[in-house]
Amino acid sequence: MTTMTPDEVRQALQENRSAPNGSARNAHAEALAGAAEATGDKALFREALDNLITSYLHSAESSKMLVPFARLLQEYDQDPGSFGRWDVHTLFWQFKWIGTAIGDSPEIPLDSARGWLEEMERRYRLAGYSERPVREAEMWLADATGDDERADRAMRAWLAAERDAMSDCHACELNSQGQYAALRGDDARALELWQPVLTGGLTCAEEPHRVLAASLLPLLRLGRLDEARRNHIRGYRLARGNESLLPSVGRHIEFCALSGNESRGLEILAEHAGHLGALANADDQLDFHGGVLVLLRRLEELGHGSSPAVPYADGPRTVSALYAHLHASALDIARRFDARNRSPRTSERFLARVGRQPLVGVLPLGVRSAPLPQTEVEPPSAVPSRRAAEAADAAAPAEGFAELVERARTARDQGHPAADALWAEAAARAAALPESAVDPLTAADLADSRALAAARAGAPEAADLLAAARDGYRTLGQAQRAALAELRLASAAAQDGAAPERIRALLAAGAEAAEALEAGEPLRGRRIALAELAALRLEPYLRSLESHGGDGPPEDHGHGAEVAAEQAARLTAFAAAHRGSLPDLAAEAEEMLGRIALSQGDPEGAAPLLDAAAARAAAAGRPWLAVDPLTLLAGVLMALGRPEEAEQAARTGLEHAAEVTDAEAQGAVRLTLADILLRRGDAASEAAEHALAAAHWFDQAGLVSGGGAQARFTLARAHAVQGHHVDAAEVLRSALPDLLEHGEGQAVGAREFLGDLLAELNEPQEAAEQYLLAAETAEHWEDQRPHAHLAHSAADQLARTGLPEEAAAAWERALELYRRAGGEPVSEARILRSLAWQALREEVTAPAAAHARSRMDQAADVLHAALAGAPEDPHLLAELAQTWYQLAQLADRQVVRSEELTEEYGADGEEDGSGGPRPAGLLDAQETEALRREEVDLCRRAAAVYRQLGPDHLADRLQCEQYAAWTEQELGREEAGAARIAALVEEFKALPEGLVGDLLERAEYTLAQLSQG
Repeated sequence: MTTMTPDEVRQALQENRSAPNGSARNAHAEALAGAAEATGDKALFREALDNLITSYLHSAESSKMLVPFARLLQEYDQDPGSFGRWDVHTLFWQFKWIGTAIGDSPEIPLDSARGWLEEMERRYRLAGYSERPVREAEMWLADATGDDERADRAMRAWLAAERDAMSDCHACELNSQGQYAALRGDDARALELWQPVLTGGLTCAEEPHRVLAASLLPLLRLGRLDEARRNHIRGYRLARGNESLLPSVGRHIEFCALSGNESRGLEILAEHAGHLGALANADDQLDFHGGVLVLLRRLEELGHGSSPAVPYADGPRTVSALYAHLHASALDIARRFDARNRSPRTSERFLARVGRQPLVGVLPLGVRSAPLPQTEVEPPSAVPSRRAAEAADAAAPAEGFAELVERARTARDQGHPAADALWAEAAARAAALPESAVDPLTAADLADSRALAAARAGAPEAADLLAAARDGYRTLGQAQRAALAELRLASAAAQDGAAPERIRALLAAGAEAAEALEAGEPLRGRRIALAELAALRLEPYLRSLESHGGDGPPEDHGHGAEVAAEQAARLTAFAAAHRGSLPDLAAEAEEMLGRIALSQGDPEGAAPLLDAAAARAAAAGRPWLAVDPLTLLAGVLMALGRPEEAEQAARTGLEHAAEVTDAEAQGAVRLTLADILLRRGDAASEAAEHALAAAHWFDQAGLVSGGGAQARFTLARAHAVQGHHVDAAEVLRSALPDLLEHGEGQAVGAREFLGDLLAELNEPQEAAEQYLLAAETAEHWEDQRPHAHLAHSAADQLARTGLPEEAAAAWERALELYRRAGGEPVSEARILRSLAWQALREEVTAPAAAHARSRMDQAADVLHAALAGAPEDPHLLAELAQTWYQLAQLADRQVVRSEELTEEYGADGEEDGSGGPRPAGLLDAQETEALRREEVDLCRRAAAVYRQLGPDHLADRLQCEQYAAWTEQELGREEAGAARIAALVEEFKALPEGLVGDLLERAEYTLAQLSQG
């Protein structure tokens, strides 16, 4: 760096203080310290050292602060008189940081560390400061050395010492105290200590960031899963990308690894892969890498050891290779701490942490994560529900193989969802047995189960497996099982896109096989009915194929009116014929009838059919078959405006889903119920629970981008209704790439919703970006009102971002769009008011004020024109009153600016009496009085409108009356102002207390103040 002047150094220091934390800021701060020393200005050098210490503190290089602090302390010892009061306070405050930095540096000998602690104690005592920070530093050093007795003693002394100017903020102290309790195994006490920080009552620059991360495992261990989920979502958003919070990032990664969210943990790791190398702060490196190692070990256990992890140093690494490297380097750091501390505690804690096992199976988080690839050791994607898992109860070791097979057959014959899991367990058992131990019928049943699974998955080998299963049954004389396998060949062919004549031939073969069964076969009637129902199910598809010439699968094989009528007649006859003997098949036919009615635009006709199908399936002892029709029925009832019945249908469907193993069905019924509850308006919390579960089930079904995205959109809405805007924004942001693929309407809605959430979270720049992107999509829509609304929202956020010119352009564009779309008077008035205030942003001169007033007048004109057609519209009247009130504020802005100029230049506008030009914006006494009178009149008119609008606008009315009363006082009409408020007080007293709230107290306070004035 070239030689800098003192002023240049000062300017550069100011810029460095506002630079992003990290190594780049640190490097610049180091150079500036050197440049400051070269100027010979000791005060400037001290300022540069202080900046360098602070820069190091808020980065991963905090241990480097020892050198500049020692130099600053040396400066103080040489000339304490040159340090101002605040300089001395800062120096002693930084002593605490040094205590932490020494503990984080294994290169500093233990005796030196203790010496620094003693020096800190001595200086604090001489300066008259409390020993509280000293005892905290002593506690952590004693804990690191394994001296638990001394640590506990120091802890008690810390809590007993008085808080003073050198005490850490309360949030940081509670963080430290909770960490100590957690290390001692008292999770409940730790969370109790952290509660004021977790709830937002106590905050600072790095809290609740760190406490949110620290709370995750204690919450999991105590089974407080909802809190753990929320703290992860909130906490990671705060810690993401913050170099000084890498240990907290490591804890979020560890939490993901131990809660069944390994894929999200890997995504977080990828976002911070640039910090996997050596860090200047060895303790931070050990803490961060410890969390990473928990994840990598877990991925190895799941069979992903050979999968790519994240780039590191010289290039890509597999999970196992990265684990081995990081484990070796972290263990080396831990052992260096052990050597310095003369205790194995650090390495023991490190190894215990890395060896932690999952605390829950899977904790759904709501945010989207790309699924990990399937491996042989992973469970199947369709995770059974609780009751299904109990029913399948993957045969306990005490159960014999024969008993397991019998259970599987029973479940299969009942059509029970547990059958698949039982057959899978039987297949695994059979693979471990000698071939002779598996009888031919069991082998055929296992082959049939494999074939059915392949057919459901659409595997190319499904047809061959089904044919082999059929032939195997035929060989064993199991004609009814062979007939069922024959029928399944038709469905597999349709799924595989076979020609219609091939599918019809297979259906005919299945029907013939069923008819050919002996008359005494108990299942003959069922097999014949199944063949008939299969033909009915495939008929619309085949007709559609044939109408398209058989040239590939048609895009739409719905029901034309003629085909639908014919199909409905045949299904009605089928259902009538089998209601008594085969009620489950009759229920399926009725469900198909309901779907046909919906396809023909007849929801009223569909509802009773779907209801009957569900009731019949449940009565037949197969409640799992009722789930789909009930889910569909719930949606139909909502569309018909029958929300109570819809909710009941969805709840019944969810109850029946207890034994369903199909993940998509589980997701669909939960999403349907969540949407119904959310629309109800008073059940957002329960809606969030069901939407969260729905997202999880859709993910398990491999439908992350489809149903999973819709579930997350609903979950975000439920979070937002509850005021959980952080959770809503994170969930929606994670699903946004998927939602953008769901059509323009969904894309615009999702971006607008995300913009609303970001605006609520005071992130105007990001909010504006979402609104603008949504507006770009809606730009070509025939209805331009959504486009106008989005442009309006973007303008509001651009103004908050500090981009006035861009905001003004967006407001003008929105105004034009509203007018082109036929007018939106409320929105137009709000835009015009915003433009009015924009006119006074830079200066309050007569031309600027005139322009602003013109905009306000235009807003009033728009509203008056709209009121001509709807004179009692409450929204229009409220906006008109607000326009008058803001016009009064605009007049006040003119008067205030004139008063500022009078104070600066004098009443005649001549600061030095030189006779220069009168400052723009300076008013004479008459102009000032006229504006004040106008303010009173405008507030009076606004208050009158608010009075007309009734109790909902009491607060608005009080605001106008207070404004008018104080303005009356400025005009010297104190009695008039007081009388105005006194009348309002009496009116409020006559109203019910619940209606007035604290407004009466506020009015009485204003009256008392006016009387004193």
